[in-house]
Amino acid sequence: MKSLFLSLPNDHPLHIVIRTYPLALSLSLGPAILSLATTRSKGLKSILRRELGVTGFSFAITVALGGGSALRTLWKRLEQKQDETSVRGNLVPRLKSWHKTFVCNALASLVAISLLQSPRRSAQTRKAHIPWTVPIAQTRKTEGGRTSLTLDLTLLVLVRAFDALVQGLVFKRAGDETKQARKRRLAITTKLDALAFWASSAGIMWCFFYEPERLPRSYVKWISSLANIDGRIVTALRAIRAKQWSYIHGTSLDPNPVVRLSQDLGYPAQWGDPKVLPAYGGYTASAVWKALGVRGRGSVGGLPCEIVHGTVTGDSCTANVAIRGLHAFLEALALYLPVHVLPILVRRPRKLLSFPAILETLLGILRSSSFLSAFVSSFWAAVCLTRTLVIARALPKISHDFYDGPFGCVMAGCLVCGGSIWIESGRRRGEMALYVLPRAIRACLPDRWLRSGRKSAYVIERIVFTTSLATLLTAAVHHPETLRGLSRWTLGFILQGPNALRLRRKNIDQSEVTRTTLPDSSTLTLSDKQKK
Repeated sequence: MKSLFLSLPNDHPLHIVIRTYPLALSLSLGPAILSLATTRSKGLKSILRRELGVTGFSFAITVALGGGSALRTLWKRLEQKQDETSVRGNLVPRLKSWHKTFVCNALASLVAISLLQSPRRSAQTRKAHIPWTVPIAQTRKTEGGRTSLTLDLTLLVLVRAFDALVQGLVFKRAGDETKQARKRRLAITTKLDALAFWASSAGIMWCFFYEPERLPRSYVKWISSLANIDGRIVTALRAIRAKQWSYIHGTSLDPNPVVRLSQDLGYPAQWGDPKVLPAYGGYTASAVWKALGVRGRGSVGGLPCEIVHGTVTGDSCTANVAIRGLHAFLEALALYLPVHVLPILVRRPRKLLSFPAILETLLGILRSSSFLSAFVSSFWAAVCLTRTLVIARALPKISHDFYDGPFGCVMAGCLVCGGSIWIESGRRRGEMALYVLPRAIRACLPDRWLRSGRKSAYVIERIVFTTSLATLLTAAVHHPETLRGLSRWTLGFILQGPNALRLRRKNIDQSEVTRTTLPDSSTLTLSDKQKK
């Protein structure tokens, strides 16, 4: 039995199932148990029942990957058993190999999404965990229903599949591409990745301040922790957008959250009262600040910097940006250390015994941490430059209802922070873009339709998930060079085995050597051809 199992090829359905289920189970069950341990709540039996059941993520994904491979293998054997003299249908001979792979993967993917959206999971919809994604925010119920549990997973697969299509159809990416073609392709893709990340991060940050219900709750919590901004400031910003808090007309909020914040920080309550604060800059603002005892604001209106900066620092915008950047850098070190080290431990642990490899890994960690630090500090720098240091000082006749509104300092920060992606390496830019794009797409979708509970929403999601996952799996089998980052390594390991990527890289290197050593037929001279 053991010899029979070892004799099977790496891409046999049995091998794929054995590699898929433990990996999917670890990704699904691990975070759920960790969350249970940190919250010290009971419910281990329900978690195990959910994740180990046939409607759990692990079983569903195994059905998608292993089932597609099994159907394709069965199709091949049926074709082999057909009599050569028998008359085949008109459709089968027209189908190419990748067509058949796509059909098999689509059928298996449809079964997988049907299991994930099974009515038996409805009672635990808000508690289910889908790995590789951040769970949908647990917002209030609507009249029609709730957002689909698998929406984040569907958007993730959609983005990865679309990227594979772009790499294959637009950039003509192939496994035997020359160094010049690869250099030319990377010059374009890195710019597009940076543009995608910039646009996505701008939309996500804007939604964080004004429409957080469009983002996963845990994602909002993580951004709040990283930005280190008081929730009462965010409440005031949303009230300004809703015209419930104004430097000109006062506020209808009772109690006023900014007054409470001012008192908690040790400042007079008047520093948070919009009826007292100057709406415009100029001499009037200078007189108000002198009466209130605010120093360093000069002739600029709006909230004092001490209130906006919170507990981080006082009235110094420069110190505020520097301290927040340092805080983000230290948090990023803890975040990116496992991101850079774990793949090496899994694939090539001996690499950590080499000093150049260790130095390269440490530089990568510092580079990624610097990116996240620049993301946070650049946002705050744009806020301070807009509402205090430059723009508001140069244009004092514009009300601070605009500068502190949705199209003022917050918009400036959202548009600036994404530029920090250029600090990252080209490969990491692509992975970061593919990470934030699903969240940005989710934020752009009509929330009322998603939460309406209509059957059309689930049908469309099933179609998108089925076609996207089938496209991704077909690309992994027939054109693996079109995959990037997480999808390339994961699907390469599952479908071809742990040595697939190493062998693929070796084949590419050999083809490159052959291409450089063998002369091209168009460059042969007449004497060379005569010799041949």
